[in-house]
Amino acid sequence: MKHELILNDLSESIIGAAMTVLNTLRPGLGERLYENALVIELKRRGHEITQQKEFPVHYDGNLIGTLIPDLIVDRLVIVDTKVVSAFNDNHIAQVI
Repeated sequence: MKHELILNDLSESIIGAAMTVLNTLRPGLGERLYENALVIELKRRGHEITQQKEFPVHYDGNLIGTLIPDLIVDRLVIVDTKVVSAFNDNHIAQVI
């Protein structure tokens, strides 16, 4: 089944940047190192990046915690870097 990306050009640029970082650094490093390299690569490609910004999360008028996405690209896409050998259902649920 083929899925169409909502922000196709931006999504392709992010995926391309991530592949460049992975191919350059190779597997085996920690998530934060890949994240920091991805910031450099995305900025090189002309994107606006917000890293580790905190957002309060409320439920029924009560603060229940804080959401801290790894990256926000061009104020449109949240990017959460992962270092895993394979994706499982938990990873997919988190992305959705």
